[in-house]
Amino acid sequence: MIKPFFKENAGWYATYLGVVFLFFLNFWLYHLPLVYFANALALNLVVLVVISLWRYFLFRKKMLALAHFVYDSELEDFTSPSDLAYRTAIAKLRHAANRKELDATSQKHNLESLIKMWAHQMKVPLSAISLMAQTNQLTPEETKRQVLRLENYLDTLLNYVKFNQHQDDFRFEKVSARKVVAEVVKKYRTACLAKNLSVTITGDTTFKTDRKWLSFALSQIFDNAVKYSHNNAQIRITITETQVTVSDDGIGILEEDLPRLFDEGFTGFNGHEHQKATGLGLYMTKQVLDKLDFSIKVTSRIAKGTDVTISSKQRP
Repeated sequence: MIKPFFKENAGWYATYLGVVFLFFLNFWLYHLPLVYFANALALNLVVLVVISLWRYFLFRKKMLALAHFVYDSELEDFTSPSDLAYRTAIAKLRHAANRKELDATSQKHNLESLIKMWAHQMKVPLSAISLMAQTNQLTPEETKRQVLRLENYLDTLLNYVKFNQHQDDFRFEKVSARKVVAEVVKKYRTACLAKNLSVTITGDTTFKTDRKWLSFALSQIFDNAVKYSHNNAQIRITITETQVTVSDDGIGILEEDLPRLFDEGFTGFNGHEHQKATGLGLYMTKQVLDKLDFSIKVTSRIAKGTDVTISSKQRP
């Protein structure tokens, strides 16, 4: 530990030697008796050794404390301005590390809860397929519908994990809103036929955005419209220069649920009542649209239907 001590204090010892040399030079140039210089130097060396031993003791104590300290209180003996600054920096680093660890633990807990919830949700279509197979009521159309539900649940889960790990996975290009909407509607064709829903698409525009993630967001919105629409109803998709609106005449959303629709894990009254919601679709939709520079607005009335509008924040 002696070598690190001299390395840290090398500047001071170099300064001391420089001052000694200047004093010697003055004595020599002015032909002063060097015996006085020697006496003064001896006294200074004694003082230097004593101070060095004291500083080495403090240095060693500090190094040992830093090498083995666990709690910040163990550094309270070091009160110089630089030591206080170091202690403050250490406290900030510890706070940041604790917060990061807490976030990681929370994220892990949320992911575990999500997987458990998803496992429960995926049992529903699997149980339906199993029951139909056991009762010889398994039809191609119903099988496709249940498989589509499974695919949607799995896609949402995988996209959720991917989005949380790689939030910069975006490739912006000019995209036709009508083409993206048409692809989404085609994807849900079986579900629409099962409920005899008619879908109309009006208008078109071009957005500079990420096609894949915009399709994901619109899929979540359209999926909700299909879920909560009555049989033989209509879903209207209206595209303007800066907006895409998905309207249905379904069961609607309670007014008190509207402010919390985009909270993670929130299912609301409809989700509990109809056991169709996972509480993640609209949360992810909001997160994705924020990254794509879109806003989302939901208006609804019970038994009257719901309008979901996404608006580009970019200037047309």
